[in-house]
Amino acid sequence: MAERSFKEEVKSLRLGDGETFRGEGILAVTKAILQAGVGYVGGYQGAPVSHLVDVLVDAQDLLDELGVHLETCANEASAAALLAASINYPIRGCVTWKSIVGTNVASDALSNLASAGVVGGALIVVGEDYGEGASVIQERTHAYALKSSVWLMDPRPDLPTIVRLVESGFALSEASNTPTIMDLRIRACHVTGEFTAKANVAPSISRNRQLSKPAPHDYAKLSHPPSTYAHEKLKFEVRLPAARQYIVERGLNETLPGELDDIGIIVQGGLTNVTLRALERLGLADGFGGTRVPTLVLNVVHPLVPEQVSGFCTGKRHVLVIEEGSPNFIETAIDSILRKADVQTKIHGKGALPMAGEYTAEVLTEGLLTFIGAARPDIDIGEPARRFAAVRERRARVQAALGSPLPLRPPGFCTGCPERPVFTAVKLVEREIGKVHVSTDIGCHSFATFAPFSLGNSILGFGMSLAAAQGVSSFMDKRTLTVMGDGGFWHNGLLSGVSSTLFNRGDGVLIILQNGYTSATGAQYLPSSAGNRRDDQKTSDIANTLRAVGVKWLRIQHTYSLRDMIKVLREAFTAKERGLKVIIGDGECQLARQRRIRPLQAAALSRGERVVRTRYGVDDEVCTGDHSCIRLSGCPSLTIKPSPDPLRTDPVASVINSCVGCGLCGEVADAAVLCPSFYKADIVQNPSWWDRLVWKVRATVIGALQGKAPVRAMQPAE
Repeated sequence: MAERSFKEEVKSLRLGDGETFRGEGILAVTKAILQAGVGYVGGYQGAPVSHLVDVLVDAQDLLDELGVHLETCANEASAAALLAASINYPIRGCVTWKSIVGTNVASDALSNLASAGVVGGALIVVGEDYGEGASVIQERTHAYALKSSVWLMDPRPDLPTIVRLVESGFALSEASNTPTIMDLRIRACHVTGEFTAKANVAPSISRNRQLSKPAPHDYAKLSHPPSTYAHEKLKFEVRLPAARQYIVERGLNETLPGELDDIGIIVQGGLTNVTLRALERLGLADGFGGTRVPTLVLNVVHPLVPEQVSGFCTGKRHVLVIEEGSPNFIETAIDSILRKADVQTKIHGKGALPMAGEYTAEVLTEGLLTFIGAARPDIDIGEPARRFAAVRERRARVQAALGSPLPLRPPGFCTGCPERPVFTAVKLVEREIGKVHVSTDIGCHSFATFAPFSLGNSILGFGMSLAAAQGVSSFMDKRTLTVMGDGGFWHNGLLSGVSSTLFNRGDGVLIILQNGYTSATGAQYLPSSAGNRRDDQKTSDIANTLRAVGVKWLRIQHTYSLRDMIKVLREAFTAKERGLKVIIGDGECQLARQRRIRPLQAAALSRGERVVRTRYGVDDEVCTGDHSCIRLSGCPSLTIKPSPDPLRTDPVASVINSCVGCGLCGEVADAAVLCPSFYKADIVQNPSWWDRLVWKVRATVIGALQGKAPVRAMQPAE
């Protein structure tokens, strides 16, 4: 059950020769791999490149027609391992994941794949999540490309270029017998545009055209000594020159001409658009891609072609290298190429531009001002520079008037999230037993590290929280607490965490939050989900798996039952017997639940059937303004408003209309006893005769107790 349906996008995957494709960047990649004759596709979910797999899941009929195999993988390592099919067979394969964390997981398979080499094109589409909008550590895939001698493309973010580079990526891989990685930044994935489509190509080897026998045994294709010694020579003596030759012959990199031919810019392809925007702000480019400064666009950032780089720089006194992030691999390589070629062009890069952080238009404008001032002080950019300075000055004045920078808005749990009560319970149990070390993990539950919960001492990797806790548990005077999602459990937690802890006789408390989906990346199915992308059958069960590997102390607890969650947590921390204690917090992802039940409710209403929705509210006259409900819940639907009582200055709690009726806010207000200021309301649509009768009786009794007639506005909804 993906976060959204791609039924409309799937239609565009069937476009043929000469038709116009319109859509987002990652959808263009999906169409391009089908045009390139891909034979198999795999990937691990993770925004934004997960759409490549999500779209193909919805396009299963088309894949069946073409004979393309689709694998939704358990983690990035299993996705990378799929590419082993291209080592022996001339079949094109494409896999995808979110970087850099995904590449970390896949690195073992990638290293061995790069060593053996491929005969079928192997393309790895990586979502390069970098900068202040990123949700992962600030690293880049470039280091892996250098380490393993895998080619790395960073396409200019417009659809025709992206599509051309996808098709060329497969061909480059085949021409040099080397896997190729394509980096796609968030903006490249979501940039919209159009390109002229081609017909999809059915692969020559596929599910519909199967092989009658395997490839003959060839030890030279195994990533194992002594073959690996020969592989090392092949990488640099054969594959690297072949790749450089293909890059030049097919014009994968682009040169944008300009009149200021004594200076230049070398830019990563993915930063081309924002660079042109910054040049435009300084009056050095137009809005259509034309520039006064000659620019070499590196759609392939590894390998660099020495002759291409030195040829561009020859005759130029100053060149600015625009490379996002550090270390500055490209700048260092270019400097080395020029020195070896005895080209005395002065290279600018880090210094004019920041060492770290995302290169936005504002950052690049400031960097270009520095570069132009040093390289061509005679160029009149005074007016654009003054406008830019005025904008910065206005921003500084606003910040000074506010007294401090605008606070960031951190992410948080969704309204009614079933994981929120678990962390409320942890906070309440800590009042009894004292603070505990909390080892956290990747996933929605990592939002508990923010206020109001502020729980968590480390995040080491997806599914690695229990393994991380074991280094701490031996010198703590109370048990450590580990939190892991069902996605993390299947990704890495079962083996690296649970099995290792049991083997080492570890003692600690593990909470596995079972919400039924990989919710943080778009609500894709898991092995333990109620259904499968191909059928409604469940693949695996977390509780049975834990018992099978040797977990003795195991409890399954519905997360919304806060009183029971507190009880089972208390039991886990105070139990006398040693050993791993696992609590499975069971509660369906509220977003997925709402997407699931809303169509059902709409259908029931259209048939005239009775539908009940639950909402909570706060009685303004009873609320004391204590706000413990907010401190222990943090629900987005729970806020404050001025007290209607003129004698009380504290604002009262208020529940807004986004409430989904989970009831947590009222429960936590007094340590798991419903706060008297909260009330529960059932909104009944298409009420029955019994609903109407009960309402009339209640309204009459309440009216009599109030000494006035029933309020007509309280009539049940029709």
